[in-house]
Amino acid sequence: MIFQKPQSRLVAVIIHLLMWSVFGLAVLFYQPLTGDIAMPYQLWIKQAIVLFMLATAFYINTEVLVPRLLLKNHTGYYFIFIAITIVAFILITGYVDRWLDLPALMDAAFRYHGHHKGGPDHHSDFNLVAITIIAFVLGIGTSITTIQKWQMDKQSNLILQQEKTSSELSFLKAQINPHFFFNTLNNIYALTYVDAETSRKAIHQLSRMMRYLLYDTQQAQTLLSQELNFIKDFINLMQLRLTDSVKIHFEQPENLIDLPVAPMIFLPFVENAFKHGTSVSEPSEIFISITQQGEELKLTVKNTIVKNQTAPVDEYGGIGLENTRRRLNILYPDKHELVINTLTGTNEYNIYLTLHLS
Repeated sequence: MIFQKPQSRLVAVIIHLLMWSVFGLAVLFYQPLTGDIAMPYQLWIKQAIVLFMLATAFYINTEVLVPRLLLKNHTGYYFIFIAITIVAFILITGYVDRWLDLPALMDAAFRYHGHHKGGPDHHSDFNLVAITIIAFVLGIGTSITTIQKWQMDKQSNLILQQEKTSSELSFLKAQINPHFFFNTLNNIYALTYVDAETSRKAIHQLSRMMRYLLYDTQQAQTLLSQELNFIKDFINLMQLRLTDSVKIHFEQPENLIDLPVAPMIFLPFVENAFKHGTSVSEPSEIFISITQQGEELKLTVKNTIVKNQTAPVDEYGGIGLENTRRRLNILYPDKHELVINTLTGTNEYNIYLTLHLS
């Protein structure tokens, strides 16, 4: 049974009524006699009974046989019941012919009009047409039901995929936000021992950033300008705890086209550079560039590889970076390129991300 919305169900009912009206006219006015012989009223009665049987067979097939047998992989039982239906149709039409005495009426009509062919031949022709019609009706019903089932399964799979994607994105986002939040709190906690005034400023910046996380990232997309402001706040916050030995360069588009973008899509790459590319004792450098050409957005993040880091380079970023890979695959399938490599000659860890926001 195909479940439909009220409007779709009403449209389906109207279509069925129109279909059977047209088909009924074709059946009722079909004359197995020649055009110059008047059709007796008994034949009208038979045609009406045939139409009723065709409609009954159609809906038994579409509502019972196809869903419960054919679509349940009981193909053998299905064709057995179809054969029984066709045989029952032939037997009932034969009984109706005898009940209405149609063969005798048709023979008398032919003899009265001087036709040499006997009625039984025409009667046989009519039975052949009737068998062809019921086979056609059953075939149409089977085709319609299987196509509807295929469309329903396709729509259900699409809905399930969307729900899965939405749930996965929510899960990934819930992981990224605490990941960033606790790292930043640890930085501010360390800063309170050095400079109370600076730590208060850092708390104010963090509150502004958390406001963005809590309210502006609840939708599937945010504006590019808001995401860039968030990145700038993050960089400024991270700079508060760094020494002069760490050089930070940040570039952003001059003529920004404010397009929608997935929230928190850049942060793991930027955070990764600060987490694994800075040192209190060794000189290091972080380069962050965001450029835009129309609907193409490019992020470049380069950071010095700090030798005293315990984590391997290919494991940089942890949960945040890995989840961002998955988010990119879900949100921008075939619309992003992500390249991560290590340049041992220049002692750099580079990330190149290209997003096509069309």
